Amino acid sequence: MLMELHVWVALFLFICGILTFSSKRKHLLLTLLSLEFIVLSLFLVLFIYLNKFNYELYLSMVFLTFTVCEGALGLSILVSMIRTHGNDYFQSFSVLQC
Repeated sequence: MLMELHVWVALFLFICGILTFSSKRKHLLLTLLSLEFIVLSLFLVLFIYLNKFNYELYLSMVFLTFTVCEGALGLSILVSMIRTHGNDYFQSFSVLQC
């Protein structure tokens, strides 16, 4: 019973992350934070699943490694955008601008 509650909580967190990602479109930082929230909820689901069937947890460590790489890449894009445009608004960003 307790394991099913954890799965429902993780599903609720995932849906909240998706709603935040789809509603906050002004700032790049807010979208990156909502993507990290979604990834953490997916990690929670993966961890619960692996613990339920008594599998090894090496896959979760690989997942966390890719998550850290994705976060570092997102932050580097954010820093590059702030250096070139002065803010992280999507409205001031243009593809045609060099």
